[in-house]
Amino acid sequence: MYETEISNALASFEKLIRKQLERNERIKATKDFTDYESLDKIIIGVCGGDGIGPIITKESEKVLRFILRDQVEAGKIEFRTIDGLTIENRIAHMQPIPDDVMAQLKECHVILKGPTTTPQAGDGLPNIESANVAMRKALDLFANVRPVRIPAEGIDWTFFRENTEGAYAVGSEGVNVTDELAMDFVVTTTEGTERIARLAYEFAKKNGKERVSIIQKANVIKTTDGKFLNLCRKIGEEYPEITTDEWYIDITTAKLIDQKRRRDFKVFVLPNLYGDIITDEAAEFQGGVGTAGSANIGKRYAMFEAIHGSAPRMVKEGRAAYADPCSMLRASAMLLSHIGFVKESEALDKALDICMADENHKITGREDGCTCSAFGDFVMETLTSILG
Repeated sequence: MYETEISNALASFEKLIRKQLERNERIKATKDFTDYESLDKIIIGVCGGDGIGPIITKESEKVLRFILRDQVEAGKIEFRTIDGLTIENRIAHMQPIPDDVMAQLKECHVILKGPTTTPQAGDGLPNIESANVAMRKALDLFANVRPVRIPAEGIDWTFFRENTEGAYAVGSEGVNVTDELAMDFVVTTTEGTERIARLAYEFAKKNGKERVSIIQKANVIKTTDGKFLNLCRKIGEEYPEITTDEWYIDITTAKLIDQKRRRDFKVFVLPNLYGDIITDEAAEFQGGVGTAGSANIGKRYAMFEAIHGSAPRMVKEGRAAYADPCSMLRASAMLLSHIGFVKESEALDKALDICMADENHKITGREDGCTCSAFGDFVMETLTSILG
């Protein structure tokens, strides 16, 4: 009984295993991070994406060009617009990222990317992989870094989410064994886990953070989460000055709302799916996902984005002009820091703190609030006074 179905499922599973083994060999082959100071010119690719993406991305590019205008004029920085990452074009090519778009992305050093729409079951769209997931895998952007800081409440968190493995590694390649049984897979490799753990501990060491928390569910998902936990523990032993603690993902989500305990958390390292979920929760403390930026770091490439979606409802209701650009602007500040413009990055973060608290420029997403463009102009005015 079910012999044909089992045979077909095993054949599909074998292909997945071979692909992941090949990927593991590729990631081991890349040794060093890009040295931006040694580059004659840094190329920043700009992808608008879907929905409100082009609007908030345009505003962020405007602010970045304002900050980096001297470097652009000197030919040390180049902005490149990369079209073709829309859901329409991806469906037309039946690829999460069309080949010509991917080629353009690989010509850049860093990418500023707007939100993209991912088809889901029941929406009538073809089953193509998330553009985000595809980009992270193709460019090997293994670390998703998301900071959340609220000094008044003692919150100073930085999340290091493994970005290319876990439950998302083969998320569109599960197997329908029969009409009644479907299976997906979780991927954990030694190289993939060690590099995200080391990045988290190095960040903690360099920034005076005294604690790294390993988040997992190894008591239930014993093989993959167990491997993640054990490898992170071993990396932690190399940093005796840093306290390492371990938390299951479910209790972590509870303790983030514990006003006393949450102050103890500093740096988190965690698998892909858990990181995706818990960073959205964490962003709510800061004002919602519209306020939080995200960095996707690899050794050769880096991509910076908002952590929210493309908000098609806002577009449909004619409210896109009132979209909040703060998440993209926070991501832009992270981009500046990543390529070596730390002073400018700190100035942009400071300007955003000021502008987001200004009642006269409050973003509501509707006509009773500030437009995206007007808010960007206000940020530039504020930057002028900060940078002098």
